[in-house]
Amino acid sequence: MIYFDNAATTWPKPPEVLEAMNRCVREIGANPGRAGHKMAVMANEMVDSTRKKLAAMFNIEPKNYGRIIFALNATEALNLAIKGLVKSGDHVVTSSMEHNSVARPLNRLEKEGVQVTRVKCDGEGNLDPQDVRGAIRPNTRLIAVIHASNVTGTVMPLEEIGKAAGEAGAVFLVDAAQSAGVLDIDVKKMNIGLLAFPGHKGLLGPTGTGGLYIGEGIVLEPLKEGGTGSRSELPGMPETLPDRYEAGTLNTVGIAGLGAGIDYIMKEGMEKIRRYELELTGRFIEGASRIPGLKIYGPKRAGVRAPVVSFLIEGRDSSEIGGILDRNYGVACRAGLHCAPDAHRTLGTFGLKLVRFSFSCFNTAEEVDRALGALDEIVHKNITLPEGQGGCGC
Repeated sequence: MIYFDNAATTWPKPPEVLEAMNRCVREIGANPGRAGHKMAVMANEMVDSTRKKLAAMFNIEPKNYGRIIFALNATEALNLAIKGLVKSGDHVVTSSMEHNSVARPLNRLEKEGVQVTRVKCDGEGNLDPQDVRGAIRPNTRLIAVIHASNVTGTVMPLEEIGKAAGEAGAVFLVDAAQSAGVLDIDVKKMNIGLLAFPGHKGLLGPTGTGGLYIGEGIVLEPLKEGGTGSRSELPGMPETLPDRYEAGTLNTVGIAGLGAGIDYIMKEGMEKIRRYELELTGRFIEGASRIPGLKIYGPKRAGVRAPVVSFLIEGRDSSEIGGILDRNYGVACRAGLHCAPDAHRTLGTFGLKLVRFSFSCFNTAEEVDRALGALDEIVHKNITLPEGQGGCGC
């Protein structure tokens, strides 16, 4: 199997991730922050250790590591950020390249009296910070932007947008689903007030992990209520962080794996990993340019994008191409709208859909070449799926 679906979930994971999870089950196992016995203390120390690793990665002040809230994924984190901050009468600025994890909460809030401006990106998915500035109103409460597109790999100019948000007194929310562990993120330099991230993608942790950094001075309404292990006498959630937003038992085993994934990135070097992933991206883009009818969307230079490439083959159904790659060649990829219909409307591919390859540090140049060979054969031999076997895409 050639696995090119790392924008959804990275696979395989470093062996250290599995080892950390196994150790957590065997030796820690208890509920963090809920008791004073040794196992519970060990669990709490491990969870706090992972928070501190994330704080270091995102240049969050060490004293604020408790402002990193663990969630099941970036989607839950984004819902907490958006629904916990924005109220009727507020205005939100976002882009036309957003994932449904941002678009759908905003669509719902529009029905409840929130005003939303979706700034149009260009044909490669680029967002002009001046257009963001022009969309800001006196009641703009939030500017929400994806860091790197999960469709085109386009990287947004966060520093300039963060500056505009600061000047307007708006909170800057960044969706780091495709960038955490892949691109440099500096919450100070970029003036990021809310940073949502998954643990199971570029951070190399397991599924069921992710989180939200909440900047100083930002108060959100909790998305859920329940047990916290602290201030149990209160009728509502405590004010202290992270307890205010972490109702119920955390995914302790998953957080142990996430911590190990971050350790792996720090040991190997994020710049080294990124350089390698972009070498694979560039190799694919260069090879694909020689296949007749294959059209790539997004920036053509690998160095200015995340390791995500979406394409179509003219005259062919993208879902069928994804199905052929899987069934005939053992290439796992993603075909469809990629949970980002607004991005496809921006690119003009909503009705066409695209095939997406996304690379990780565990892929090889040989795998890229084999996939290119498969695509070339599909085109030149006009390979199709047998009748009755439809393609797969969403």
